[in-house]
Amino acid sequence: MFTKKLSSLLLIGAIALSFAACSPEGSQPSTSDTTAAAGTAAAPAADNSDDKFVSAYPAFTVTSQSLHDGKWDEITANTIDGKNASPELTWEPVEGATTYVIYMIDMDTAYFIHWKSSDITTTSLPEGWAPSSEYVGAYPPPGSTHKYNVYVFALKNPVERAKGGVNSISPKVQEFMDALDTDINGNTGNIIAVGRVSGDYTAK
Repeated sequence: MFTKKLSSLLLIGAIALSFAACSPEGSQPSTSDTTAAAGTAAAPAADNSDDKFVSAYPAFTVTSQSLHDGKWDEITANTIDGKNASPELTWEPVEGATTYVIYMIDMDTAYFIHWKSSDITTTSLPEGWAPSSEYVGAYPPPGSTHKYNVYVFALKNPVERAKGGVNSISPKVQEFMDALDTDINGNTGNIIAVGRVSGDYTAK
């Protein structure tokens, strides 16, 4: 009789432990569950579909330490606001690219070119990297806010030249950018991808 009671108690205990192991309280969340619960999400993939100039090209991510909360630092201005220094830019090397070209455009002044540099072979540019012949800082009218887009073109081969003049209104910006798709030897399909970063600047 004692043996039967002992067996019954052992069976009941085993069943209870089994339920405890299967219950939510007994389960341990996986690392991915913990991450999701913390609200961590992967950064969205780069996308050019909303940009009128480069929507036809694949995208890659460009970041800038000169950009904070969607606004360019005053150091990028060429007025008394700042030091007229080109923004810091960083991006991962694009597979197949041998050179990069940069344009910075004021989107609110008939596509005014503020920066044009070509034959770039590095993927990290410190603040103030561009010489004065290639860069002029943001200077919207006093009290106004303009949007400035920086485009980084990853090219298979160098081009004869990047078209357009710095510190001038350029209604042919689309033509200038598309011309990068033809390399110095006349071969087309030269643009591999385009990275971009955008921010506002408000003049005092």
